Amino acid sequence: MCFVFFAVAGTLRSVLAAAKLPPAEAMRPEPPAQFRKTIIERLGLAAFLSASARMILRQLERRPLKTALSSFGIALAVAVMVLGRFSIDAINYIMEHQFSIAQRQDITVNLVEESDYSAFHELRNLPGVMHAEPFRQVPVRLRYRTLEKELALTGLSPDSELFRIINADEKRIPLPPEGVILSDKLAEILHVQPGEEIRVEVLDGRRQTSLIRVTGTVSDFSGTNAYLSIDALRQFLQEGPSISGAYLQVDENQMTNLYQQLKRTPRVAGVTILKAARESFQKTVGDNMLMMNVFNIMFGCIIAIGVVYNTARISLSERSRELATLRVIGFTRAEVSAILLGELAVVTLVAIPLGLFIGYGFSAILSAALETEMYRIPLAFKPYSFGFSAVVVMLAALVSGLIVRRKVDHFDLIAVLKSRD
Repeated sequence: MCFVFFAVAGTLRSVLAAAKLPPAEAMRPEPPAQFRKTIIERLGLAAFLSASARMILRQLERRPLKTALSSFGIALAVAVMVLGRFSIDAINYIMEHQFSIAQRQDITVNLVEESDYSAFHELRNLPGVMHAEPFRQVPVRLRYRTLEKELALTGLSPDSELFRIINADEKRIPLPPEGVILSDKLAEILHVQPGEEIRVEVLDGRRQTSLIRVTGTVSDFSGTNAYLSIDALRQFLQEGPSISGAYLQVDENQMTNLYQQLKRTPRVAGVTILKAARESFQKTVGDNMLMMNVFNIMFGCIIAIGVVYNTARISLSERSRELATLRVIGFTRAEVSAILLGELAVVTLVAIPLGLFIGYGFSAILSAALETEMYRIPLAFKPYSFGFSAVVVMLAALVSGLIVRRKVDHFDLIAVLKSRD
């Protein structure tokens, strides 16, 4: 929408300026540009530059607004590319964090109802199970002052290796013997800080109520979660060793047989295979991300080619006499083209770091805007994405520059040098 606004505004400004000119004044030839030394020349560095380089810098400094707007337009093309790559990097980071670092089990088994510890021994001794860890979940209502939230409170083994509490920076958060760890989003909803106490009300069974201290928070990417030691949870519930399910690490060769056996077990309510969940996530999200990336590349290239080609064509139209004169006095086609394309190269090289910065800012805004109670998008980038964005825009600028260079090669010197008086 903003591109349409600026395009219409720029067009109207030019049309109105042309309409206000008296006919006699409009037919006059353009007066020669005012000559003045560039900043480089005033600093005494001109001796280190060739004549062509001085011409390039003089033209850029003579039209600062045009130079700045052209550079900003190309920077927006880079920003579009960065924004497109951000969504892919963020999703890949979430998948790696969720399915490889935090959750390392092969199968999650949920029981129909809480069971005593004998159920865990049965699960641990199933064929193909190499390692198992219990968990206990109970529905609760968390209250802090006038705020409340209903969720499942999860009790984990303090030394759990299959389901680990990992922060967004991939640092593990150990479970304390007492106290609860809340996700950042849950702590934000309840307006509670570590060290403060929250009221926990169990929503089934004997509906116990107690005050539990918040010992820390964790930055995660999905849901609102609360964790505490499984022994502390059992003590709070005033029950013996019990479980709601288990995380299993399984021999891959036995995965199918184990899954079939779990399906035939009456007390098993559900089985989640991590590999299948990851593949489903990739299939659902991957296709959308691929399509989005294709569109972002296309739009980025269109913007870059449009801005660079338009800038080059305007510059060629304005300087055709000057460039033709250089050809007549002995400059080669390559030297004349280098003057014109050198301006575009400087504008593009200035635009790329600016575009990377703008794209990062847009991504940060998008990450904050998409944050919900259910999902959070991390501001994650790979260095490849910045390089990819810069290279694509540079190639687009190169293509548009080569198109304009062909017009320079086919100058009709006599026609260009004819007097326009």
